[in-house]
Amino acid sequence: MLFYFCKKRMTSFEIHPEIRWSDLDPNYHLRHSVYYDYGASCRISFLNEHGITPDVMLQHNIGPIIWREECIFKRVIRFGDHLMINVKLDKALKDSSRWTMKHELWKNASTLAAVITVDGAWLDTILRKLAKPPANFSAAFDLLPKTPGFSEHENKIDQQ
Repeated sequence: MLFYFCKKRMTSFEIHPEIRWSDLDPNYHLRHSVYYDYGASCRISFLNEHGITPDVMLQHNIGPIIWREECIFKRVIRFGDHLMINVKLDKALKDSSRWTMKHELWKNASTLAAVITVDGAWLDTILRKLAKPPANFSAAFDLLPKTPGFSEHENKIDQQ
């Protein structure tokens, strides 16, 4: 099944996760690993909503991999805070085979609590090698909101 997209780029994509009791550490703060889980949930929600579901990835024998994931923690998040996490494309190769995404995690609508940066690529799940994604994957990536400093590259991204 192929999906075709209009070329209208989104200005934002966000999710609003609910903090569970099990997400807290012994100090009643959000556990550090939960920030990363929220980032992954946001990325996968975007892909699913744009036709790149696990079934579609399986049909194409391709899946996302992460090389680096970094979170800068700015403010404590506690049980009862209202959260919003977004995703934006920061860097990408023109064919969307390599990319850097950024997430901002906001609490209570006005406080930036964390920034997550993720460097990734697509992996051929049979050959176990980096791969160029199908055209419909690239079309979805074209729709991702972009950071103000977004840069697109021909051959190589400097992913530190």
